[in-house]
Amino acid sequence: MELYPIIAAAPTSKTRRAPHFIGKKCALQCEPPRYPSFGRILRPTVNSRGSSLTRYHESMKRIGLSRRVGLARALSKLGYCSRAEASRLIRAGRVRVNERLCSDPETPVYLKRDRIEIDGHLLETQPKIYLMLNKPRGLITTASDEKGRDTVYELLNQQLSWVAPVGRLDKASEGLLLLTNDPEWSARVLAPETHLEKIYHVQIAAVADGAIIKRMTKGVKDGNDFLRAKNARIVRGGSRNTWLEIVLDEGKNRHIRRILAQLGIEALRLVRVAIGPLRLGELPTGSARQLTAEEKQAIDRSMEESQTAASRFSAAGD
Repeated sequence: MELYPIIAAAPTSKTRRAPHFIGKKCALQCEPPRYPSFGRILRPTVNSRGSSLTRYHESMKRIGLSRRVGLARALSKLGYCSRAEASRLIRAGRVRVNERLCSDPETPVYLKRDRIEIDGHLLETQPKIYLMLNKPRGLITTASDEKGRDTVYELLNQQLSWVAPVGRLDKASEGLLLLTNDPEWSARVLAPETHLEKIYHVQIAAVADGAIIKRMTKGVKDGNDFLRAKNARIVRGGSRNTWLEIVLDEGKNRHIRRILAQLGIEALRLVRVAIGPLRLGELPTGSARQLTAEEKQAIDRSMEESQTAASRFSAAGD
Protein backbone atom coordinates (compact mmCIF):
# COMPACT_ATOMS: atom_id res chain seq x y z
CA MET A 1 0.00 0.00 0.00
CA GLU A 2 1.54 3.27 -1.11
CA LEU A 3 2.02 5.92 1.58
CA TYR A 4 2.79 9.59 1.33
CA PRO A 5 6.38 10.24 2.51
CA ILE A 6 5.92 11.67 6.00
CA ILE A 7 6.21 10.49 9.56
CA ALA A 8 3.58 11.06 12.21
CA ALA A 9 3.55 10.11 15.88
CA ALA A 10 2.04 11.14 19.18
CA PRO A 11 4.82 12.27 21.53
CA THR A 12 4.09 13.34 25.07
CA SER A 13 5.95 16.64 24.85
CA LYS A 14 3.71 19.67 25.25
CA THR A 15 6.00 22.00 23.39
CA ARG A 16 5.36 22.57 19.69
CA ARG A 17 8.76 23.08 18.19
CA ALA A 18 9.23 24.30 14.67
CA PRO A 19 10.99 21.60 12.61
CA HIS A 20 14.38 22.67 11.36
CA PHE A 21 15.24 21.36 7.89
CA ILE A 22 18.16 23.59 6.90
CA GLY A 23 20.63 22.50 4.26
CA LYS A 24 24.24 23.56 3.80
CA LYS A 25 25.22 27.13 3.03
CA CYS A 26 23.86 28.39 -0.26
CA ALA A 27 25.93 29.39 -3.28
CA LEU A 28 26.18 32.94 -1.91
CA GLN A 29 27.78 31.60 1.30
CA CYS A 30 25.12 33.19 3.50
CA GLU A 31 25.23 32.43 7.18
CA PRO A 32 22.81 29.72 8.34
CA PRO A 33 19.51 31.17 9.61
CA ARG A 34 19.27 32.06 13.27
CA TYR A 35 15.61 31.06 13.45
CA PRO A 36 13.86 27.70 12.99
CA SER A 37 11.86 27.28 9.81
CA PHE A 38 8.88 25.16 8.85
CA GLY A 39 10.06 23.66 5.58
CA ARG A 40 12.95 22.23 3.65
CA ILE A 41 15.54 24.59 2.21
CA LEU A 42 17.09 23.75 -1.14
CA ARG A 43 20.80 24.06 -1.73
CA PRO A 44 21.19 25.36 -5.30
CA THR A 45 23.06 23.07 -7.67
CA VAL A 46 25.06 23.92 -10.77
CA ASN A 47 24.17 22.22 -14.05
CA SER A 48 26.33 21.78 -17.14
CA ARG A 49 25.44 25.27 -18.33
CA GLY A 50 26.42 26.83 -15.03
CA SER A 51 22.87 27.60 -13.83
CA SER A 52 22.39 27.39 -10.07
CA LEU A 53 18.59 27.50 -10.36
CA THR A 54 17.83 24.36 -12.37
CA ARG A 55 16.31 22.35 -9.53
CA TYR A 56 14.63 25.45 -8.16
CA HIS A 57 12.77 26.19 -11.40
CA GLU A 58 11.87 22.52 -11.81
CA SER A 59 10.43 22.70 -8.30
CA MET A 60 8.43 25.80 -9.21
CA LYS A 61 7.01 24.08 -12.30
CA ARG A 62 5.55 21.35 -10.12
CA ILE A 63 3.34 23.96 -8.47
CA GLY A 64 1.56 24.42 -11.80
CA LEU A 65 0.92 28.15 -11.40
CA SER A 66 1.06 30.60 -14.29
CA ARG A 67 0.08 33.78 -12.46
CA ARG A 68 1.47 36.03 -9.79
CA VAL A 69 0.41 35.63 -6.18
CA GLY A 70 1.17 37.55 -2.99
CA LEU A 71 4.48 36.60 -1.37
CA ALA A 72 2.93 35.35 1.87
CA ARG A 73 0.49 33.22 -0.10
CA ALA A 74 3.36 31.91 -2.22
CA LEU A 75 5.20 30.63 0.86
CA SER A 76 2.01 28.89 1.97
CA LYS A 77 1.45 27.35 -1.48
CA LEU A 78 5.01 26.02 -1.43
CA GLY A 79 4.18 24.24 1.84
CA TYR A 80 6.77 26.21 3.80
CA CYS A 81 4.53 27.68 6.52
CA SER A 82 1.12 29.21 7.12
CA ARG A 83 0.25 32.51 5.49
CA ALA A 84 0.24 34.20 8.91
CA GLU A 85 3.69 32.85 9.72
CA ALA A 86 4.88 33.88 6.25
CA SER A 87 3.70 37.44 6.88
CA ARG A 88 5.70 37.54 10.11
CA LEU A 89 8.83 36.28 8.35
CA ILE A 90 8.45 38.85 5.57
CA ARG A 91 7.91 41.77 7.94
CA ALA A 92 10.92 40.62 9.96
CA GLY A 93 13.11 41.11 6.89
CA ARG A 94 13.96 37.42 6.45
CA VAL A 95 12.59 36.98 2.90
CA ARG A 96 14.19 38.06 -0.38
CA VAL A 97 12.81 37.87 -3.90
CA ASN A 98 15.38 37.95 -6.71
CA GLU A 99 17.99 38.99 -4.10
CA ARG A 100 15.93 42.03 -3.06
CA LEU A 101 14.61 42.32 0.50
CA CYS A 102 10.80 42.30 0.69
CA SER A 103 8.89 43.62 3.68
CA ASP A 104 5.36 43.59 2.20
CA PRO A 105 3.52 40.21 2.46
CA GLU A 106 1.41 41.21 -0.55
CA THR A 107 4.42 41.69 -2.86
CA PRO A 108 3.41 39.91 -6.10
CA VAL A 109 5.68 37.05 -7.14
CA TYR A 110 5.75 34.65 -10.06
CA LEU A 111 6.52 31.19 -8.73
CA LYS A 112 7.81 29.82 -12.02
CA ARG A 113 10.36 32.57 -12.43
CA ASP A 114 11.12 34.49 -9.24
CA ARG A 115 13.85 33.36 -6.86
CA ILE A 116 12.56 33.24 -3.26
CA GLU A 117 14.99 32.97 -0.35
CA ILE A 118 14.41 32.58 3.39
CA ASP A 119 17.33 33.68 5.56
CA GLY A 120 19.59 33.51 2.49
CA HIS A 121 18.57 29.98 1.51
CA LEU A 122 16.70 29.15 -1.68
CA LEU A 123 13.22 27.75 -1.09
CA GLU A 124 11.98 24.52 -2.63
CA THR A 125 8.47 23.12 -2.99
CA GLN A 126 7.68 20.85 -0.04
CA PRO A 127 6.37 17.29 -0.50
CA LYS A 128 2.62 17.26 0.08
CA ILE A 129 1.56 15.97 3.48
CA TYR A 130 -1.91 14.58 4.24
CA LEU A 131 -2.60 13.48 7.82
CA MET A 132 -5.57 12.19 9.75
CA LEU A 133 -5.73 12.68 13.53
CA ASN A 134 -8.14 11.29 16.10
CA LYS A 135 -8.59 14.47 18.13
CA PRO A 136 -9.36 13.96 21.82
CA ARG A 137 -11.64 16.22 23.77
CA GLY A 138 -10.07 19.24 25.42
CA LEU A 139 -7.57 20.32 22.74
CA ILE A 140 -7.71 23.49 20.64
CA THR A 141 -7.51 23.15 16.86
CA THR A 142 -4.90 25.84 16.26
CA ALA A 143 -1.12 26.16 15.95
CA SER A 144 -0.85 28.39 19.02
CA ASP A 145 -3.26 29.71 21.60
CA GLU A 146 -2.96 33.12 23.23
CA LYS A 147 -4.40 31.68 26.44
CA GLY A 148 -1.78 28.93 26.60
CA ARG A 149 -4.26 26.09 26.20
CA ASP A 150 -3.20 22.69 24.87
CA THR A 151 -3.45 22.30 21.07
CA VAL A 152 -3.64 19.39 18.62
CA TYR A 153 -0.03 20.08 17.59
CA GLU A 154 1.14 18.50 20.83
CA LEU A 155 0.05 15.16 19.35
CA LEU A 156 2.21 15.46 16.22
CA ASN A 157 5.75 14.35 15.60
CA GLN A 158 7.96 17.32 16.48
CA GLN A 159 10.09 16.77 13.35
CA LEU A 160 7.10 17.00 11.01
CA SER A 161 7.08 19.87 8.51
CA TRP A 162 4.43 22.56 8.82
CA VAL A 163 0.83 21.39 8.44
CA ALA A 164 -2.46 23.19 9.06
CA PRO A 165 -5.85 21.81 10.14
CA VAL A 166 -8.46 21.32 7.42
CA GLY A 167 -11.33 23.05 9.18
CA ARG A 168 -11.79 22.80 12.91
CA LEU A 169 -13.22 20.76 15.72
CA ASP A 170 -14.02 22.84 18.78
CA LYS A 171 -12.44 22.12 22.15
CA ALA A 172 -15.27 19.90 23.36
CA SER A 173 -15.50 17.90 20.10
CA GLU A 174 -13.62 14.73 19.19
CA GLY A 175 -12.75 12.57 16.24
CA LEU A 176 -11.45 12.83 12.71
CA LEU A 177 -9.36 15.88 11.84
CA LEU A 178 -7.36 16.30 8.64
CA LEU A 179 -4.10 18.27 8.51
CA THR A 180 -2.08 19.19 5.42
CA ASN A 181 0.48 21.57 3.96
CA ASP A 182 -1.55 21.73 0.74
CA PRO A 183 -3.73 24.87 1.11
CA GLU A 184 -5.50 24.43 -2.23
CA TRP A 185 -6.60 20.89 -1.35
CA SER A 186 -7.70 22.09 2.09
CA ALA A 187 -9.81 24.82 0.49
CA ARG A 188 -11.48 22.28 -1.80
CA VAL A 189 -12.37 20.01 1.12
CA LEU A 190 -13.92 22.94 3.00
CA ALA A 191 -15.66 24.64 0.04
CA PRO A 192 -19.47 24.54 0.34
CA GLU A 193 -19.80 23.82 -3.39
CA THR A 194 -17.79 20.60 -2.93
CA HIS A 195 -20.61 19.10 -0.81
CA LEU A 196 -18.21 16.67 0.85
CA GLU A 197 -20.18 14.92 3.57
CA LYS A 198 -19.01 14.86 7.19
CA ILE A 199 -20.54 12.30 9.54
CA TYR A 200 -20.84 12.82 13.29
CA HIS A 201 -21.98 10.64 16.17
CA VAL A 202 -23.61 12.86 18.76
CA GLN A 203 -24.86 11.98 22.22
CA ILE A 204 -27.70 14.24 23.32
CA ALA A 205 -29.32 14.75 26.72
CA ALA A 206 -32.79 13.85 25.45
CA VAL A 207 -34.81 10.90 24.28
CA ALA A 208 -34.94 11.49 20.53
CA ASP A 209 -37.88 10.71 18.30
CA GLY A 210 -38.89 11.27 14.71
CA ALA A 211 -39.97 14.84 15.43
CA ILE A 212 -36.47 15.86 16.51
CA ILE A 213 -34.92 14.21 13.46
CA LYS A 214 -37.38 16.01 11.18
CA ARG A 215 -36.65 19.40 12.74
CA MET A 216 -32.90 18.90 12.36
CA THR A 217 -33.15 18.06 8.67
CA LYS A 218 -35.74 20.76 8.01
CA GLY A 219 -33.42 23.37 9.50
CA VAL A 220 -33.44 26.15 12.08
CA LYS A 221 -32.61 29.84 12.08
CA ASP A 222 -29.79 30.98 14.37
CA GLY A 223 -28.88 34.65 14.05
CA ASN A 224 -28.16 35.30 10.39
CA ASP A 225 -27.49 31.63 9.62
CA PHE A 226 -29.87 28.94 8.46
CA LEU A 227 -28.61 25.63 9.83
CA ARG A 228 -29.69 22.15 8.84
CA ALA A 229 -28.47 18.57 8.76
CA LYS A 230 -28.44 16.75 5.44
CA ASN A 231 -29.44 13.52 7.17
CA ALA A 232 -29.95 12.34 10.74
CA ARG A 233 -30.93 9.07 12.35
CA ILE A 234 -31.09 7.47 15.77
CA VAL A 235 -28.20 5.08 16.40
CA ARG A 236 -29.21 3.93 19.88
CA GLY A 237 -31.11 5.32 22.82
CA GLY A 238 -31.52 5.01 26.56
CA SER A 239 -33.87 6.23 29.21
CA ARG A 240 -32.30 9.70 29.40
CA ASN A 241 -30.08 10.20 26.35
CA THR A 242 -29.71 9.20 22.70
CA TRP A 243 -26.88 8.72 20.22
CA LEU A 244 -27.58 10.25 16.82
CA GLU A 245 -25.75 10.00 13.52
CA ILE A 246 -25.79 13.40 11.82
CA VAL A 247 -24.57 14.09 8.28
CA LEU A 248 -23.54 17.59 7.15
CA ASP A 249 -22.59 18.67 3.63
CA GLU A 250 -21.66 22.16 4.81
CA GLY A 251 -19.99 23.33 7.98
CA LYS A 252 -20.66 26.57 9.78
CA ASN A 253 -19.08 27.34 13.15
CA ARG A 254 -20.46 24.95 15.84
CA HIS A 255 -23.07 23.87 13.31
CA ILE A 256 -24.53 20.86 15.12
CA ARG A 257 -24.35 22.36 18.61
CA ARG A 258 -26.21 25.45 17.40
CA ILE A 259 -28.97 23.36 15.82
CA LEU A 260 -29.42 21.41 19.02
CA ALA A 261 -29.36 24.58 21.13
CA GLN A 262 -32.20 26.01 19.03
CA LEU A 263 -34.16 22.83 19.80
CA GLY A 264 -33.41 23.16 23.53
CA ILE A 265 -31.20 20.04 23.52
CA GLU A 266 -27.77 19.69 25.11
CA ALA A 267 -24.98 17.91 23.22
CA LEU A 268 -23.10 15.64 25.65
CA ARG A 269 -20.53 14.30 23.18
CA LEU A 270 -19.77 15.07 19.55
CA VAL A 271 -17.46 12.79 17.57
CA ARG A 272 -16.67 13.20 13.86
CA VAL A 273 -16.34 9.70 12.43
CA ALA A 274 -15.99 10.34 8.69
CA ILE A 275 -15.09 12.91 6.05
CA GLY A 276 -16.35 11.79 2.66
CA PRO A 277 -15.20 8.18 2.14
CA LEU A 278 -12.51 8.46 4.85
CA ARG A 279 -13.50 6.75 8.10
CA LEU A 280 -11.94 7.27 11.52
CA GLY A 281 -11.90 3.52 11.99
CA GLU A 282 -9.73 2.08 14.75
CA LEU A 283 -7.24 4.97 14.93
CA PRO A 284 -6.56 5.40 18.67
CA THR A 285 -7.53 8.63 20.36
CA GLY A 286 -4.66 11.11 20.22
CA SER A 287 -2.89 9.31 17.37
CA ALA A 288 -2.12 10.57 13.87
CA ARG A 289 -1.17 8.79 10.69
CA GLN A 290 -0.59 9.61 7.07
CA LEU A 291 -3.30 9.00 4.52
CA THR A 292 -2.59 6.24 2.06
CA ALA A 293 -2.52 7.17 -1.62
CA GLU A 294 -5.79 5.26 -2.03
CA GLU A 295 -7.49 7.24 0.77
CA LYS A 296 -6.34 10.57 -0.68
CA GLN A 297 -7.54 9.58 -4.15
CA ALA A 298 -10.88 8.42 -2.75
CA ILE A 299 -11.47 11.84 -1.16
CA ASP A 300 -10.54 13.57 -4.43
CA ARG A 301 -12.94 11.36 -6.41
CA SER A 302 -15.71 11.97 -3.89
CA MET A 303 -15.28 15.75 -4.19
CA GLU A 304 -15.35 15.58 -7.99
CA GLU A 305 -18.45 13.37 -8.00
CA SER A 306 -20.25 15.59 -5.48
CA GLN A 307 -19.50 18.72 -7.50
CA THR A 308 -20.62 17.05 -10.73
CA ALA A 309 -23.87 15.89 -9.15
CA ALA A 310 -24.52 19.34 -7.69
CA SER A 311 -23.87 20.98 -11.06
CA ARG A 312 -26.30 18.62 -12.80
CA PHE A 313 -28.95 19.27 -10.15
CA SER A 314 -28.49 23.02 -10.52
CA ALA A 315 -28.69 22.79 -14.32
CA ALA A 316 -31.86 20.71 -14.09
CA GLY A 317 -33.40 23.35 -11.79
CA ASP A 318 -32.64 26.07 -14.31
